[in-house]
Amino acid sequence: MHIYCSGIGGIGLSAYAALQHALGVRVTGSDRTETPLIRDVRERGIAVSLVQDGTAFSADTDLLVYSEAIPADAPERMRAAELGIRQISYFHALGELCAGYSTRIAVCGTHGKSTTTAMTAHVLQDMGMDPTVIVGTKVPALDGRNWRHGQSGLFLMEACEYRRSFMHLAPTIILLTNVDWDHVDAFPSRESYKAAFVDFVSTLPTDGVLVTHMQDPQCRLVAERAGLDIETQVIDADGLSRLQEPHMWGRHIRDNARLVLALCEHLGKRASLTKESLEDFQGCWRRMEERGRTKQGAIVVDDYAHHPTEILATVTTIREKYPQRRLICVFQPHMFDRTQQFYKEFTQAFLGTYVLLTDVYEARREAKKQDVDMKTFAKDIAQESGTNCEYVGSLLEAQDKLDAILHSQDVVLFLGAGDVTNLASQLVDATASCPS
Repeated sequence: MHIYCSGIGGIGLSAYAALQHALGVRVTGSDRTETPLIRDVRERGIAVSLVQDGTAFSADTDLLVYSEAIPADAPERMRAAELGIRQISYFHALGELCAGYSTRIAVCGTHGKSTTTAMTAHVLQDMGMDPTVIVGTKVPALDGRNWRHGQSGLFLMEACEYRRSFMHLAPTIILLTNVDWDHVDAFPSRESYKAAFVDFVSTLPTDGVLVTHMQDPQCRLVAERAGLDIETQVIDADGLSRLQEPHMWGRHIRDNARLVLALCEHLGKRASLTKESLEDFQGCWRRMEERGRTKQGAIVVDDYAHHPTEILATVTTIREKYPQRRLICVFQPHMFDRTQQFYKEFTQAFLGTYVLLTDVYEARREAKKQDVDMKTFAKDIAQESGTNCEYVGSLLEAQDKLDAILHSQDVVLFLGAGDVTNLASQLVDATASCPS
């Protein structure tokens, strides 16, 4: 079997490729640019090309797996069609890969699914359950990787709703964090977005289980519309009053932890042991990740938040943790359609912080791209969030601005799902290279 992964540098597809390689499958792939994830899969013996014109894979390829960022008219997909090579999306391939496992746990929701999956992986390992794992972030508990090859019949995976991708999976247990409208290019209305979760939860078998927050009206609505038996198929994470919350910063993180506590109780694990394991959880990549300090001494925090609800939760948590420090946010909006659709919510998400606004990061082609007046956006953020907000344009200009304004008692928070994370790395790396 020879699998070729187009877009192998993606956080999901890189994990799939590495896991298939660990299972003894021949895997090759391609992407646009060199990244740490690509270097990681290369180190495992997977050949990766940075040319995507259709010449990097051979006719003996059995399957082409593509990321959602690779459109149907991309040269590699067109070449695969010419050669008669079967091609499927990453989530379709993930569904086929996990089908042979007896217990399939899928973590879904608009926000928090990567952190919740990482928490679950950490606890299940501590409990000796030896899971196979695919997660959309790098996790210390997985030796800094985004995957794990376990030897049990348990498969834990992060399930994304974009373009209803999670419908390719057939979980026996679902953890649902929340349902907050997103991906407006794929879901033109709140109802269409909600309906995707209803359909996904409806795929549970008759003995399947949903773990969620039934005090959350949207989560309850999904459970009820999916036709689940509330008494036997739904575990209310908020109803476990005898389980104390672990000491973690941020309400949203504590909500995620309660889902893991509820899951482990369902799996027959003692609450005290689960809580003890959770208190050892070291977080994960780009989720309120403290990267180090700048040359001025400011604390650098990197976070993947790119939806206004996520930004508000992250900002609130950092201010809770560092109440006496000035908080500077470097915000890189992610996709024009999301920025337009949630424009008002974005302007209200920064709560008195100092904001440096960069250009929009366009992760994939947008069919109905509408440019955003960034200077006006900055003014609206300043007004609605009660803050200073400056439009700085490029990441290089953001770096120059930070060099001019940072002080030792600041916290600088990098927000966005794009390459703004590179600037966080550069600031910390520059500090490491400075003479003591």
